[in-house]
Amino acid sequence: MKIGGFYEHQLPRPWTPDSEHRLLKDALEQVELADRIGYDYVWATEHHFLEEYAHSSAPEIFLAACAARTKNVRLGHGIVQMPPYINQPARVAERIATLDLISDGRCDFGTGEGAAEIELGGFSVAQEEKRAQWLEGVQTVVRMLVEEPFMGIDGRFIKAPVRNVVPKPLQKPHPPLWLACSRRETILLAAKLGLGALTFAFVSPEESRQWVRDYYATIENECEPVGYAINPNIAMACPFLCDRDEDLVHRMAAEHHGFFMYGLGHYAFFRTARAEQDQSAGELHESANKTGGRRSARRLPGSDLSRHTRSDPDRAPGFRGIRRGPGAVSLAGGEDATRAAVLIDRAFWPRGPA
Repeated sequence: MKIGGFYEHQLPRPWTPDSEHRLLKDALEQVELADRIGYDYVWATEHHFLEEYAHSSAPEIFLAACAARTKNVRLGHGIVQMPPYINQPARVAERIATLDLISDGRCDFGTGEGAAEIELGGFSVAQEEKRAQWLEGVQTVVRMLVEEPFMGIDGRFIKAPVRNVVPKPLQKPHPPLWLACSRRETILLAAKLGLGALTFAFVSPEESRQWVRDYYATIENECEPVGYAINPNIAMACPFLCDRDEDLVHRMAAEHHGFFMYGLGHYAFFRTARAEQDQSAGELHESANKTGGRRSARRLPGSDLSRHTRSDPDRAPGFRGIRRGPGAVSLAGGEDATRAAVLIDRAFWPRGPA
């Protein structure tokens, strides 16, 4: 098993003029620490317009900065949004190849469709077309990374002439390919296309075990690779905190995981499923100002997400305690452990909990 960290660059209100600057600098310090203590991966997501929930709209810049500060940890796009209206394929291929070169072959290329309407609508991507746009985008980028020259495409969404897209990546034929998955059906699609499954789901270990079995059975029996190499791996993203102070871990889990679940619910569900939450950006700012700057799960009318912010996080879905001796597990010893806890806390709550 390999272990990595995942960055969405969450930034709850209240903000200061220096909040985003400090957020990214703290994240880079965390990445340096992760590389030093032996993490295998650092992943960075791509989201747009999702204020508070994810200020990670240019992960290629963040990962390039990570490459300059690290030696061993792999640098993963988790993910690049592939509809060509969001990311033109030639520009994606150029960025992926350049990151792979400057990192000495440590780039992983995760792909996805995008999900939230506030994002897709901002780029005029129709929900009913995003899957087709993703597939055509991935097929095109992979060809651009390998073909010399790229022989052109006259597709439904992408039209490009013959050009040699440079540079080419260090890893041959191309960096490992992944697909963001939140449902079993998408995991099976990844397997059929020879892609690693980068899963974002809150499931039990038993369910995860079955998803893994299904993935590898499909790889073995139904795989027709979309790329020039198969990446037969599955990754499970889950919330995880560690420290010698068990009470501190419980408090941080309740607060930070609670905010994550609220942000996810707000953008993925309530903006479309609940009319009273379908507010304009201006109304959201006004609402935030009236409530002291931070919209909390506790304040969400009719929401059951408040259960994620209880003082007893063992009752929160997805929270499982792992103990060693009298305290909680620590991944790093001495000053590194303390520094990691401080940096994590500062990155999630730049001015402290409200």
